Amino acid sequence: MNPGKVSAWREARWQVAGFLACAAALNYADRAALSAVLPALRSDFALTDVQLGLLGSIFLWAYALGSPFAGILADRWSRRALVVWSLALWSAVTALMGAASGFVALAILRGALGLAECLYLPAATALLADHHGPATRGRAMSLHSVGLNFGVVLGGAFAGYLAEHFGWRAGFWVLGLGGVGLALTARFFVTDGPAAQAQAARAAPRATVGEALRYLLRVPSYHVLLAKAMLAGVGVWVFLNWLPLYFREAFDLSLGAAGFAGTFMLQISTVLGIALGGWISDRAAARGAKQRLLVQGLSYLAAAPFLLLFLARPGFAGVTVAVSVFSLLRGVGQANENPALCELIPVQFRSTAIGVMNTCATAAGGVGVLLAGVLKRTLGLDAIFAGISVLFLLAGAALVAAYRFAAERDLARAAAASR
Repeated sequence: MNPGKVSAWREARWQVAGFLACAAALNYADRAALSAVLPALRSDFALTDVQLGLLGSIFLWAYALGSPFAGILADRWSRRALVVWSLALWSAVTALMGAASGFVALAILRGALGLAECLYLPAATALLADHHGPATRGRAMSLHSVGLNFGVVLGGAFAGYLAEHFGWRAGFWVLGLGGVGLALTARFFVTDGPAAQAQAARAAPRATVGEALRYLLRVPSYHVLLAKAMLAGVGVWVFLNWLPLYFREAFDLSLGAAGFAGTFMLQISTVLGIALGGWISDRAAARGAKQRLLVQGLSYLAAAPFLLLFLARPGFAGVTVAVSVFSLLRGVGQANENPALCELIPVQFRSTAIGVMNTCATAAGGVGVLLAGVLKRTLGLDAIFAGISVLFLLAGAALVAAYRFAAERDLARAAAASR
């Protein structure tokens, strides 16, 4: 070993990536924990399917409402500070959910969770882009996405297991207190990026909200990413909210087993796809940054047909194949999303762009989750899950069109406008 060479994990940029991956895991664990205990909540509080759907939708709509403001804040203030405060706030709200006394309290806390969590992703994604250039950006953001998707498994399986053995409230208490503890360690691992530090040192003016929005309106590739976020957001959030209950009802699994099956198969394949996709993304981008859009589009087109297997009312093995292959290919595509956005949008507007995209994805996802609850009795979850394939076919086709007709021009404008 070269004594003068610093290990990658001792570099500040990779310490930031590692901490954010841990925070991301808790971010999605805390939001996913509810889906694992839906049967217990339905029994404890006598909730209907529509009320269960509303609990998922309220979180997403609150998240959507706050996301544009979160993006604007992250383009104007310390991204590090926003990450840490968001982590502390959403963890405190998660712990309070363990004390909820009924549907109204749960609904209010789910809304508060959405508002607290929405501060995180615009700041964290842009912070990663601040620390990592094009050569490592795909891998760094894939590590972060792995944390997000691992968090769904953590939240679903862990909350389900604790619900079986200690009651549904225990999972919220443990996850919430763990997040507060992680926030207290942030000062050892997280700094603002070099560009932000230099800007603060010279007291350079920040981009205004009007400048950011006017720029975003003139980027066709970004509009495609927004449409893709809405289409995929419906599908992903319907799966995350309803898949554990599907396993409970279709295969009579226990709470812990349903929570694990409903998150593990969906997310472990996504994690593997993201890990592979980050490497593919950086290799493809070496031939031109617009290749990231092509990889994502082709991955979505390949993933979509596997969900049609739900129309055959498959057994457990069939569901495993359909969900696992779909999630693997979706993960390969997902690994390209944030790196592509950070290259299509100048550095001073990135968080605003991410905030607006989060709004589109979660608002559409909230509608999808509620609609699934309304249609569940008449159509069944098999048909609802199969219908998600159409959304991913449309998203994939739109991304390929953006690669072909708009990305090159948009990338050139972003390079010229960055400051």
